[in-house]
Amino acid sequence: MEDHRTFFHKYFLLYRPFVSELNRILADYDLHNAQWSIMYYLDMYQSSFSLVELSKHLYVEKPTITRTVMTLLRLGYVEQIPVSDKREKRIQLSEKGKEVASQIRLLLDEYEKSIMEGVSPEEQNLVIQVMDQVRNKIIEKR
Repeated sequence: MEDHRTFFHKYFLLYRPFVSELNRILADYDLHNAQWSIMYYLDMYQSSFSLVELSKHLYVEKPTITRTVMTLLRLGYVEQIPVSDKREKRIQLSEKGKEVASQIRLLLDEYEKSIMEGVSPEEQNLVIQVMDQVRNKIIEKR
């Protein structure tokens, strides 16, 4: 098999079991991967974002972001922030959302560290660099 095919084949073989385990962990909080990606982004940047900004950053269609955010609002994990332009919706993590994100992050840190056991920091950094390069090429070609 050619190197590029092997690379993407290995990526898919890694992705599905990882997301399955992630969803299993998140299920205790009534969440799944798509919802967690929004919470993670809000938590990581400790800021509020518009749904359009989230859509662009996560490369997810706006209607999908809207539906996902509605679920997070219903769960009480995010809150809408009033803005002068009524057409714009800005959200941030609620206090409950911050608490839950912190709890989930601890569980995921434990899981991620366990599956990275035996992979040196240098190897991890190399893979991160390669993933960044591939992602940037994907974005360039859009």
